[in-house]
Amino acid sequence: MKTLESLPLPELLLSFDFDGTLHNPGDSDPVSPRFFETIVRLRREKKALWGINTGRSIAHVVEGLAESRFPFAPDWVIAREREIWLPDSVGRWVPHEPWNHQCEKEQHKFFKQVRSTLNAIRHEVEEHTGATWIEQPGDPAGLIARTEEEMAWILGRVEELAGSEPMLGWQRNSIWLRFGHKKYQKGSSLTQVATHFGLVPAHTFAIGDSHNDFDMLDPHVAAAIACPANAVSEVRAHVLSHGGFVCSQEHSHGCVEALEHFFHNGVFTPCKAHPALAGSPKT
Repeated sequence: MKTLESLPLPELLLSFDFDGTLHNPGDSDPVSPRFFETIVRLRREKKALWGINTGRSIAHVVEGLAESRFPFAPDWVIAREREIWLPDSVGRWVPHEPWNHQCEKEQHKFFKQVRSTLNAIRHEVEEHTGATWIEQPGDPAGLIARTEEEMAWILGRVEELAGSEPMLGWQRNSIWLRFGHKKYQKGSSLTQVATHFGLVPAHTFAIGDSHNDFDMLDPHVAAAIACPANAVSEVRAHVLSHGGFVCSQEHSHGCVEALEHFFHNGVFTPCKAHPALAGSPKT
């Protein structure tokens, strides 16, 4: 897949969750052609880089790009909510080091430290619910609940049992849950991407629809935050409470709506200013 012409001195960073936000497999066009037109325009006019921030593995991301007929690849991908991947000169995805190596090293060590707590959580889940526990390469601990209601009960027990492990985090997307080190999630990974490109939160936009997007929908991470109309109620409330933009349209149509909102009259205008972002220039 081709990449767009590189930007030696980018000025803005645009981050999109994939499933449920940018991508809707139920549409004839899983991603609206208007989205790609908008990205090309913002790249030309505002020197904006764009990327996908998802819980999918990099292989699953590449599969999704092909299935959705993306006309060009993103400038970067955050996979599994923590791994950073960049395209090389011929479009192959290359891990961003030393971030990815350090991430996996710390994750491996951390899972050994919290094994007893995870075993207790697994026992509780398998004893009292019909959820499925998952252990696989790259994701040593996770689960799939049968329903949203069952997931809500599981989360209550997880919060109790994980109380003695302050760095044990979890990323939820509907009925899926992935455990990991709190240091590595969509927000910290997006901050690392921004640093790599010489950018800061004041020049970062992020949009997402589910619970695992909370960490990147943070004014300390992105000065402009949004969610599509189909976002879960907790995300909608979070975005509104931070002065962000809740779209009236769903999926990629909402992404375009959000971009048009924050780039009104050609000026990038972040949402509610955070003290750490005060004084940042508009682009």
